[in-house]
Amino acid sequence: MSERNTISTDRDLVVRLINNDQDAFCELYARYKDRLLYFAMKFVKSRDFAEDVYQDAFTIIWQSRRFLDPERAFSSYLYTIVKNRVLNILRDIENDRKLKSYILANAIDYNDSTNQYLQTNELEVILTKALKKLTPRQRQIFEMSRNEQMTHKEIAEILGISVFTVQEHISIALKSIKDYLKEYPDYLVGLLLILICINI
Repeated sequence: MSERNTISTDRDLVVRLINNDQDAFCELYARYKDRLLYFAMKFVKSRDFAEDVYQDAFTIIWQSRRFLDPERAFSSYLYTIVKNRVLNILRDIENDRKLKSYILANAIDYNDSTNQYLQTNELEVILTKALKKLTPRQRQIFEMSRNEQMTHKEIAEILGISVFTVQEHISIALKSIKDYLKEYPDYLVGLLLILICINI
């Protein structure tokens, strides 16, 4: 009996997956894990990140299983998802690096009047208003990172989600906060960015 007959093809597994077969899902997950982790690690240089990317990719596979086309190469579709998740990680890392570099390069001198100003509640009041624009989960994750100074991995473990999902929530939260701050003077925005971004 040939290997093709004894081992299910990707097409067979995808057909079963479309019909909600969890065993088929698990078989596809195991079949591609090693090679996709190796592929992702070439870019993110971290097995933890690579595993998060892979898990998120298969979360997408499961959620969109009814729309899979068994006649199209499953491997190509999966590689595309993983590649896009990796690019998102690299983009967010680069954006965070640029933001922190900009903040540090443009940080104002902390003279006595600035220190006195920072002691007021105005900045926290503005930030509180900005945080109210977030979803409950975004606000929770953002505050765990900023207020409790927890790492992304610690937050992920406590909430039972992936590190990548934590990163996405924080990235979205920061964008929302920065959009909200556009109505305030630049010097206030700079101070608030220093408060919220340096330790995230």
